[in-house]
Amino acid sequence: MQELESFRKQISTPKKIVITTHHKPDADALGSSLGMANYLKKKGHEVTVITPSDYPSFIAWMKGNEEVLNFEDEKHKEDATKKIEHAEIIMCLDFSALSRTQDMEPLIRNSSAYKVNIDHHQDPEDFADFTYLSTAAAATCELVYDLIVKVGDKFLLDSDIAECLYSGIMTDTGGFRHPNTTKNVHLVTADLIDLGADNSKISRLIYDTNSVDKLKFLGFALSRRLVILPELQTAYFTISKKDLKKYNSQTGDTEGLVNYALSLDGIKIAALFTERKDAIKISFRSTEDVSVNKFAAKFFQGGGHKNASGGKSDLSLEETAEKFEKLIKENKKLLFNQLELVDEKS
Repeated sequence: MQELESFRKQISTPKKIVITTHHKPDADALGSSLGMANYLKKKGHEVTVITPSDYPSFIAWMKGNEEVLNFEDEKHKEDATKKIEHAEIIMCLDFSALSRTQDMEPLIRNSSAYKVNIDHHQDPEDFADFTYLSTAAAATCELVYDLIVKVGDKFLLDSDIAECLYSGIMTDTGGFRHPNTTKNVHLVTADLIDLGADNSKISRLIYDTNSVDKLKFLGFALSRRLVILPELQTAYFTISKKDLKKYNSQTGDTEGLVNYALSLDGIKIAALFTERKDAIKISFRSTEDVSVNKFAAKFFQGGGHKNASGGKSDLSLEETAEKFEKLIKENKKLLFNQLELVDEKS
C-alpha cells in the first residue's frame, strides 16, 4: 500500500514521462503502453512512448500509435534519447528484465528518474522504485487496468484506452482460449467493452488483416517447414532468413505460427525456430499439463510463462533443431511429469 501511495503521489502532478516496453512489441506490450499513455495524458502529463524496435502493422491502429518513437529508427533515436535523459518517470511495461529493451537498457538503467515496472512474467529483475507485478495476470494490460482502478482513476478510462487494453488481454489469452483466461479476465474485458471497446473490430484488425505474402508464407511454412515427432508429442517449425526474404516477411508475420504446430492432435509441445541476423529466435508453446518455461531457461537462454515461453540459440538453425530434438528425447518423461530437467551432457 505504501508503494501504491508513492506511485499515486508521483503521478498526481504533471511530469515528463517515458513509457517503454520490450523489443519487438506484441499487442500486450503496445496496448499496455498506449493505454497507460492515453490515461496519463488525460491527467496532464507530457508522455512519450518509446519502443526498442518496430512492431507489427496489425497493431498500429491503436490510439497514439502515430506518436510512438522507434529507438532503432535513426530518425527517432536522438529525440528518444533526449526524452529518456529528461524523463522524471520511466515506466517499463510487459517485461521483467531491462535487458529486454536491448540498446535502450543503459539509458534506462542509468537514469535517475522514478522507475515503474508493470508486468506479468516470472523472475523479475529488481530495478524499479514501484513494481506492480503478478504472474497470475493473463496480460500486462489486465494489470494496467487494475492499477488505474486502484489509484481511483477509473472515471478517466475511455473507449480508446479500453481498446488498447482489450487488445493485449485478447492476444495474450490466445483469443480467450488459453488456461490463463480466468474469471477476472472476463470481468475486466466485460468492463472494457462497457467502456467502448469494440471487440469485434479489434479481433478483425488483429487476426483477420493479412497481406498476400503473409498468407503465402503461412502455406509454405505449413507444407515445407513443419516437423512432426509423434512419438515425442512434439512438432516444430524451422524458418530461415532465406524463407523470410522469399516471402517479403514483415515484423509480426511469424506471430502465431507456432500455435499451428500445437493445434495438431496429440501434440503437447511446439516450437518455432526463426533465423535472425544475430541469433536463432525461439518460441515455445505447450498444453496445460506441460511446462516449457524452465526448459527454455535451462537450455535456450530464455523463459516466460508455463505454456508460452521464448529463448534464443547461438548455434545454426539446423544445429538448434537437432539440439532441441535431443533434449526433448532426453527430457520427455521429466517434462511431462514436471520433474527436474536433465542437462544435455549428463
